[in-house]
Amino acid sequence: MAISKLDEKAFLNVDLEIFSGSNLSPLVSAFRRNVMVLYLAMEFGKHKAYLELAGYDKTPDSCIAKFCKLIQKLPPEPRRIWDRAEYRSFDIGFEAPKKGRFYWGAVSQEAVRAAAEVGARIAITVYGPMRVMKPVKKTARAKPTG
Repeated sequence: MAISKLDEKAFLNVDLEIFSGSNLSPLVSAFRRNVMVLYLAMEFGKHKAYLELAGYDKTPDSCIAKFCKLIQKLPPEPRRIWDRAEYRSFDIGFEAPKKGRFYWGAVSQEAVRAAAEVGARIAITVYGPMRVMKPVKKTARAKPTG
């Protein structure tokens, strides 16, 4: 039996997902340039925000820790919006490894504790292997005659 190789590139990022009955714009604005807004809208009667950290972090632990620090530093009104949100989740994204490879990871006790302290859950999403698009071959164009 062959042993599979570890695929360390499987970790993609951590998205912060927030659903609320209240407008999330003041909360998102309070994060300033520290986050990228992936989605901010009302959907099915709920305000929803999907955020990522503005810089790339190499581990789920470091992403969760940075998000938690940002949440802990929120001014009072944005923090109330956070505390009243119905759903607060750090969603760790992984790309499914290629056949014959695997990814193993763990979330530290510190990251779990930090998420619990700000009232968030930790979720995991595994995306199917990403397909790499082949470059389109340029075809020779017919030269105009005349």
